[in-house]
Amino acid sequence: MAQNLVIVENGLHLVIEITDQLDVRLLHFGSTPYQASFIEEKQRPGFRLMELQLTGEDRDEYHGRTHRASYPGLRMKYASHEDNRNGMGRRLAITLADDETGLKAIQHFQFLDGIGMLRSWVDLVHEGKEPVGVEYVSSFALTGVDKEGVLSRDEKLRLFIPHTGWQSELQWRSYSLPELGLSHVTDRSSKRIACSNTGSWSAAEHIPMAVLENQEAESTLVWQIEHNGSWHWEMFDQFDYVTLLISGPTEHDNQWWKQLKPGESFSSIPVAVGAANGGFEQAIGELTRYRRAIRRPNEDNRKLQIIFNDYMNCLWGSPTTAKLLPLIDAASEVGSEYFCIDAGWYAPGEWWSGVGEWLPSEERFPEGIKYVLDYIRGKGMVPGLWLELEVMGIHSPKLKDTDDSWFFMRHGKRVMDRSRYQLDYSNPKVAAYATEVIRRLVEDYGVGYIKMDYNINAGIGTERESDSFGDGLLRHNRAYLAWLDGIFAKYPALVIENCSSGGMRMDYAMLSRYSIQSTSDQENYVNYAAIAATAPSALTPEQAAVWSYPLQEGDDEEVVFNMVNALLLRVHQSGHLAELNPRRKELVKEGLDYYKTIRSEIPEALPFWPWGLPTQQDEWIAMGLRADGRQFIAVWRARDTDGNGDQPAARVLDLPDLIGRKVNVQCAYPLNFAGEHAWDAAEGKLSVTLPAARTARLFEIRIEE
Repeated sequence: MAQNLVIVENGLHLVIEITDQLDVRLLHFGSTPYQASFIEEKQRPGFRLMELQLTGEDRDEYHGRTHRASYPGLRMKYASHEDNRNGMGRRLAITLADDETGLKAIQHFQFLDGIGMLRSWVDLVHEGKEPVGVEYVSSFALTGVDKEGVLSRDEKLRLFIPHTGWQSELQWRSYSLPELGLSHVTDRSSKRIACSNTGSWSAAEHIPMAVLENQEAESTLVWQIEHNGSWHWEMFDQFDYVTLLISGPTEHDNQWWKQLKPGESFSSIPVAVGAANGGFEQAIGELTRYRRAIRRPNEDNRKLQIIFNDYMNCLWGSPTTAKLLPLIDAASEVGSEYFCIDAGWYAPGEWWSGVGEWLPSEERFPEGIKYVLDYIRGKGMVPGLWLELEVMGIHSPKLKDTDDSWFFMRHGKRVMDRSRYQLDYSNPKVAAYATEVIRRLVEDYGVGYIKMDYNINAGIGTERESDSFGDGLLRHNRAYLAWLDGIFAKYPALVIENCSSGGMRMDYAMLSRYSIQSTSDQENYVNYAAIAATAPSALTPEQAAVWSYPLQEGDDEEVVFNMVNALLLRVHQSGHLAELNPRRKELVKEGLDYYKTIRSEIPEALPFWPWGLPTQQDEWIAMGLRADGRQFIAVWRARDTDGNGDQPAARVLDLPDLIGRKVNVQCAYPLNFAGEHAWDAAEGKLSVTLPAARTARLFEIRIEE
């Protein structure tokens, strides 16, 4: 007998129809209640709960390269469902079954109490008699993302996509669907808007997330894919509506294929999907709350202690005792709490292709590296070291202890990229080797911070003990996460930074474990402003590590700009502090001192962008955090776009949530510098005047009533 499952949780509305024929349809998911009149009877078959494509099975309709109209996806029938609560919130699990193959699919929806997001994934359980080959399985499928409102989707929908790249991370752009080639001219087409990542850098070209705003309905959909490897999402039109499919790797897009034998099971990549009343900022607010809820509990994200790292615009991977000691002194003097020795500590000269043993260089540290680490501790800081534990250099002396089973293999050859081999963590010997390196650093050297870098992309995957290259990559991805879980279980106080040439693995498979993420390797502090300002869209502010690296040849305003880049996020201090003049060094300390007075509020704050999401081309940039009773706004005048960059100029920030409220506005950093600001309470407008291009200020707004 037909029935509807209607769920209202945390401001989310979800409606699932089970027909008399046991077809299961997801009719609605969003921040507003379901309106049955939006869906005609002839459209209902298109509202699939999930898509599943097996090798040798048919495809239906004009599907093109889309993953719709799959078999046995179209054939699977309702078997049962569970609706209960667990420690996170309400959980709905719907089981579908295919009588022809004996395959069952369990679609999971895990709600989180108090947050307008859910986590979604599918478990495949093979109870048949013959092996099946899985080419595609959705983790979340939603048709009718455009159904609310009366305007055409061409007019009302805006899709926000976060483009990214090395030293050019987090370049959000918004599009209408016609701007991406999906115009509403037929009830269905072969066209899709697709966003995919293939390889071991999960954020090589795009962050694994997106935002879809219905401007007419004033509601927004947001999603992220929680995976550290290949992933895929796509949008297309069918049944005169738009469908969104989100998944991990696929055969057609990522060279992933999985054989399931009788009795075996497979879990798809988890994805988070949420909805909010409002626009981009409101959706990111829900996602920020969700990210905090799923993250490994840790003190690092509560304390936000200041890290000094000797790499960026400083030692550039060539540390020695003589170079480090004055830096350690200077870092301590300005208030740093961690001191991380970056790359190069394990080799006397060129080290890129020789990494793998992770033993300290006697030439660089004639007294031994423990002498320097102890010196750091003696200055009241926690010592740290750089590692790159997922690779082994092609000239590493450690290779003598390995064989091909340690590495990614394709066509009988080891996978090589940038003179490194990719280690395969599904091999227990690899995991044991990595664990011993961590043990030595933590227990023998007393290291409390590790910068875990990863500077290659291993590509489509490995053939070793795999059904496909992508299957091998996925197996490794999951094995690495399991290894990491074991490390944090053994050393819960250890702080490990997630770095992949900066932000090339900015994903919440990694960031649900790691407490801190490098946002970029950007070497130009002016270019860094836009990256820093957009960072809270991709990760929580307290996890977003931003470099501040005053230059030896810079001036006071250059120091201030560097500091403002980092002060609302997680400070990654660097630069030749020991060689700065006293005035500029004091400006660093002033910034860090102020940071220590506000950092307790950052882990609860939510981001906002008074001028919208910035681009690298913008002259003015602003990003703020809303905390309890206070707001903090960083303002950058980054560029000279009109030839008047050496003259004062003003911009107005609209803060409509503060209209008519009694507030106190101050320039919190730096103190007593050129520039002006004026607050208009009736209009909720803050006017900011900055003296020239390449200047920045940090404002604090105290709400007094």
